Amino acid sequence: MDLIPDPRRAWPAQPGAGAFPLDGETVIEAGPGTEGVARWFRTAVGAATGLPFADDAGVIGADDNRIVLGISPDIARELGPEGYRISVDAAAIRVEGGAAAGVFWGAQTIRQLLGPDAYRRAPLGPAREWSVPMTLIEDAPRFGWRGLMLDVARHFMPKDGVLRYLDLLAAHKLNVFHFHLTDDQGWRVEIKKHPRLTEVGSWRPRTKWGHRASELWEEKPHGGYYTQDDIREIVAYAAERHITVVPEIDIPGHSQAAIAAYPELGNTDVIDTTSLTVWDTWGITANVLAPTDNTLRFYEDVFEELLTLFPSTFIHIGGDECLKDQWKESPAAQARIAGLGLADEDELQSWFIRHFDRWLAERGRRLIGWDEILEGGLAPGAAVSSWRGYAGGITAAKAGHDVVMCPEQQVYLDHRQASGDDEPMPIGYVRTLEDVYRFEPLPPELTEEEAAHVLGTQANVWTEVMQDSSRVDYQVFPRLAAFAEVAWSDLPAPAERDFADFEQRMAEHYRRLDALGVEYRPPGGPLPWQRRPGVQGRPIEGAPPNV
Repeated sequence: MDLIPDPRRAWPAQPGAGAFPLDGETVIEAGPGTEGVARWFRTAVGAATGLPFADDAGVIGADDNRIVLGISPDIARELGPEGYRISVDAAAIRVEGGAAAGVFWGAQTIRQLLGPDAYRRAPLGPAREWSVPMTLIEDAPRFGWRGLMLDVARHFMPKDGVLRYLDLLAAHKLNVFHFHLTDDQGWRVEIKKHPRLTEVGSWRPRTKWGHRASELWEEKPHGGYYTQDDIREIVAYAAERHITVVPEIDIPGHSQAAIAAYPELGNTDVIDTTSLTVWDTWGITANVLAPTDNTLRFYEDVFEELLTLFPSTFIHIGGDECLKDQWKESPAAQARIAGLGLADEDELQSWFIRHFDRWLAERGRRLIGWDEILEGGLAPGAAVSSWRGYAGGITAAKAGHDVVMCPEQQVYLDHRQASGDDEPMPIGYVRTLEDVYRFEPLPPELTEEEAAHVLGTQANVWTEVMQDSSRVDYQVFPRLAAFAEVAWSDLPAPAERDFADFEQRMAEHYRRLDALGVEYRPPGGPLPWQRRPGVQGRPIEGAPPNV
């Protein structure tokens, strides 16, 4: 059936079973709690097929021509809330889930069974016939956190592009959208109490073209931001697709855009922060937040507004790559270290993180940050995004902290996909489709009890060299399909995975991506217009370390 991700079990409804035809008389019977799934199916699949999929209420003679959606306590017990069972026979297509999310993932599978043209936005012709093979499928995800992190701070993605990516996540049964909203190069979310964050912080005068060692510049302003209504729309759109949006606001490093907008947030006793602008190049800047009460209150204001926009339990605070040079030189920072009885600047960063861990916990939320938040001691309720390898996640899980595994060497999709000279702006290690397919989120060092702290896994997309959605598509796809199967399916050990079978199923999946308009990297290499000749990257040779 060429499904991606591969389901747990699938078999024909009976020997020689045929197909269930869909036509203008096919109705949807939506059980309690599944009304949103029915609405999505009518909107998305209805647009592609041209079929109305009317509500079954009051429809006469539709007993043998219906799609039945329902929530089943039995499936919840057997397969969990995101599990589902599909049964297609001569009378109906039945999709049952442990909860509405399970029904939705089952509906996504039905869409795959309809064929690639079910992913289009309008029917190709009135004579097209649609059918679903008579089959039985039982399925459930391996991990509860199956995420994609998209960096919109380095290069802004307009709202419509974000909504499109939510649809792409849903099509791959991914359920977490980690929304990286702020960095040195841009602040992307409206904060009404501090308007200069977007008035000043959302735009930079020019942009480095390629890796930071490149001599090329794009000499035009770049920027943009999401209004609070934009954010509400994005969050609601995601929720309809059973995707949680986890916002990230970077502290105390990666904050130059905020300091450019409000210079008092920086270390004013070390540099003239009024001279700072939104950063126009890449790398790690020394301009970090000052550890002052004013800074804490300012970011409490930011998070107060953020919590009204994002219902996610987890709020990401970054915490990575915070250079301590200015703190070492700052009399105010050194006085803060002494006054708090801290040992060094690492413990000062930990104090910063712990403050917001307590603050968020008091409001019923949980802090999550990159694995540098382990330095100087981790706040008791904090969770860790393990990005520098597996080590941070292993340390955190062994200490009883929840973890999302997203090691750079394995699932940073900004890393190049091949070693050829045609790869556009090549960054990092070669991570092929097969490499991603053989990624294993659970390190063998963890006991069963410790492994229970691994919430799941996430692929990350940093956009320094991705100036538009075409470049993002190229880097993300087709590898996101392999990652989605790793996150969802109960696969064997990496060396034992049947990549040939996955490649065979990908032949059909490429057609789905074509129908969706995804500008993926073709298996044979980049197309002429996908290349960026003469733009410097930062390729790293050899196999990535397993750290």
